[in-house]
Amino acid sequence: MEVPGPVSRRAAAAAATMLLRTARVPRECWFLPTALLCAYGFFASLRPSEPFLTPYLLGPDKNLTEKEVFNEIYPVWTYSYLVLLFPVFLATDYLRYKPIVLLQGLSLIVTWFMLLYAQGLLAIQFLEFFYGVATATEIAYYSYIYSVVDLGMYQKVTSYCRSATLVGFTVGSVLGQILISVAGWSLFSLNVISLTCVSVAFAVAWFLPMPQKSLFFHHISSTCQGVNGIKESKPDRLLVLKVLWNDFLICYSSRPLLCWSVWWALSTCGYFQVVNYTQGLWEKVMPSRHAHVYNGGVEAVSTLLGAVAVFAVGYIKISWSTWGETILSLFSLLIAAAVYIMDTAGNIWVCYASYVVFRVIYMLLITIAIFQIAANLSMERYALVFGVNTFIALALQTLLTLIVVDASGLGLEITTQFFIYAGYFALIAVVFLVNGAVSIVKKYVKQEDTESSSQVTTS
Repeated sequence: MEVPGPVSRRAAAAAATMLLRTARVPRECWFLPTALLCAYGFFASLRPSEPFLTPYLLGPDKNLTEKEVFNEIYPVWTYSYLVLLFPVFLATDYLRYKPIVLLQGLSLIVTWFMLLYAQGLLAIQFLEFFYGVATATEIAYYSYIYSVVDLGMYQKVTSYCRSATLVGFTVGSVLGQILISVAGWSLFSLNVISLTCVSVAFAVAWFLPMPQKSLFFHHISSTCQGVNGIKESKPDRLLVLKVLWNDFLICYSSRPLLCWSVWWALSTCGYFQVVNYTQGLWEKVMPSRHAHVYNGGVEAVSTLLGAVAVFAVGYIKISWSTWGETILSLFSLLIAAAVYIMDTAGNIWVCYASYVVFRVIYMLLITIAIFQIAANLSMERYALVFGVNTFIALALQTLLTLIVVDASGLGLEITTQFFIYAGYFALIAVVFLVNGAVSIVKKYVKQEDTESSSQVTTS
């Protein structure tokens, strides 16, 4: 259940922009819904117990075994997220956002209530399913605000809403670490705080105004005229799917976009796996029952440093069309090295440091990928690409989970899993190194041919 917060949120936010062409209210009415949504995002992300989930499940409160937690419980989130992603995407538009925001809040309440009181393997597996619902429905949070504010406010309200979730996640991680290390609180008490916070978020969501229109199913069609020339709503489900499919074919016919998208899907799959199971590795290196753990502090530090790295992307000046694939290869190799060190070091502080490096590099590269993909696409199309890339990443993660993690597959021990994840990123590095080298050679050969032709013409 240790879901990669910034990543899952970025994926939800990217897919959410597919739902942007909606009815808007005057500019002066933007403040209240934005403030309510930010409050919702802050409290929904303020979960101090989340960085300590694995120690909690393995501890006396739940008394589950490592095999049950890693091989039978955590995979349920991956499967449920994949299955729910596309239906929730369409339902978000059809139901006009707010009901899905409420569903997310309710799912979070059920998840943390079950964390407190549910016992046994089957009950915790159901808990993971509800957390999958909560993750899939994040799209409603990121898309709702665009339905009730003017186009000119998009950039401002987007920054507010995303900052609210980031601050909530960071505050929750720091708070959890302080309460564990300084105040000596129990993990059960941290889950009580988390349940309280998500309950507050759910209460706030009820006060959100209900949007009247959406992109697909509740909009005014400019080509559909009703009686007396009055425009009417024309929700055509087949037309929606046809438009999505045509845009998909157009987008992925571009080789540069396809290249960045392949890296996105492959690396995000591996990233999800590492972040989802890293608490298990830390527990193996230094069991929480024998010493203090600092999971919350590490999560907070990696998030903040990742935010700094993302900010720095705007100042990097590189010819990405020439060197992009090579850079992806080199940094993918660094990621592989960080995961390998995490797996083999045997020292918890080295594991923590390697995890921070791993997350920072990934957040840097995924931001560059977003910029490169979005640069030459309309908002609707890059939203589609982001959604498709995330879906493919989840599909690959599901396959990897079935083979490596799930008890019905190989059900490998956690250190063996991380050795495979390190090899997975190393393979990505090799693929992009070869592809990048070929691209550079082709570009210089083409340039030489062009110069030769120019000289012949001049002569």
